[in-house]
Parts: sequence; C-alpha cells; structure tokens
Amino acid sequence: MTAILVVDDDGPLRRALRTSLRARGFDVLEASSGEEALVVAADRTPNLVVLDLGLPGIDGMETLARLRSFMSAPVVVLTVRERQADKVAALDAGADDYVMKPFDMEELLARIRAALRRSPDAATGPSVIESGDVEIDLVRRQIRRAGEPVRLTKTELALLECLVTHAGKLLTHDFLLRRVWGPGYGSESHYLRVYVAQLRRKLGDDSASPRLILTEPGIGYRWIGQETA
Repeated sequence: MTAILVVDDDGPLRRALRTSLRARGFDVLEASSGEEALVVAADRTPNLVVLDLGLPGIDGMETLARLRSFMSAPVVVLTVRERQADKVAALDAGADDYVMKPFDMEELLARIRAALRRSPDAATGPSVIESGDVEIDLVRRQIRRAGEPVRLTKTELALLECLVTHAGKLLTHDFLLRRVWGPGYGSESHYLRVYVAQLRRKLGDDSASPRLILTEPGIGYRWIGQETA
C-alpha cells in the first residue's frame, strides 16, 4: 500500500487528510513536528510527504532539507505562506509541488497522484509521448507535429526534454537554467523566455491558452501536455 506521511501541527487538518487519503486507499503516517517527521520518514520510508512549512521546532524548510538528505520520495508542500520567495525557495530545496492553504481537497489529491506518478519508484514512463498532434520520441530525440518533423536546436531539445520528463512539476527558472545551460547559470531568466517562446511557436502552443507549456509568472514553467497514446 502506498504510504503518505502528513506533517502538520494542526490536529484537525491531519485528521481530515487522514480520512480523505485512507478513503482512497492510501496508508497514512502522521507527524506534528519536523523532528517527528524525520524519525517517521527514516523508519517507515513513505512514498510521499505532505509537508507544512510552519512547524514547531525545526521549521518546514529545514525539515525539507533534511528529508532530501536521505530520501527521494516526492514532497508536496501545504502551507499558508503565500510569498513568491517562499514558493521558489521550497521548490529549489526539493519540493515537488506547492499548495496554498486554504485548499481544495480534490485539487490536493490530484496533485498527490500526479507527484506519485512522477516518482522514481513509479513504473517507467513511455519513451514516446503524444499530446494532441505533437509526438516526442525521447529515445530517438525526434519531434513531430501533425506527422511532420520539427527541427529543434540542441538547447531547445534539452529544454523540452527537461520539461517533459518532469511533466506536471513546476520547474523554477533556476532549476531549468542550471539543468539546460549549466551550473554557471541561474539568473538569466530572459534566456528561458526566448527559448520557451521558440518552443511554443514550433510546437503550436499558445501562451495565452496553453495546452503544453504553462507559465508560472515569476517562478518557472510546467509541462501540462496530456498523453494521448
């Protein structure tokens, strides 16, 4: 059974999450502090962690950093902190998603399912991804649109592969720049604007009504293309 560790000092909220998650077949572990969360995670090895940032003792950011030192399971942050800087910091520290309180339970559950699908422990995904009329062959590194080859530069292809292989996950500017351009980059977000615009044009995506690449203003990008085959 898939185990989810819920880390929050709000007892009623933990109970509500426990009820909803168990009703959907998950095994639920609980912790009310960062220290307790680390002990439970080390002992039980959960498949996913739902983590509040405002914890007593060591806070959520420190807890996240310590979790990442020994586990790779997805972490979905659930918090009242709404500053963009907090969201970027959590994502850069290794969080897989960021959900604001108050939240819609069905949306949170959908994000949990998506994070579990992207987990390294999940079954290996397809080598060919189709979304609408776009076909991406990750093995042959070939792209087609409406059956016709799409010519991408080396950098465009690297950026597309990074987005597609982290489908659904919000990737920050810093993450994308360092992954695609190298460790010496991190603040050149204008590079991303140019290359994302080029990808959208070549793939037939519309920034005003995206079906493939979603912009998270001031933070990063998310691949939202849905597999059709």
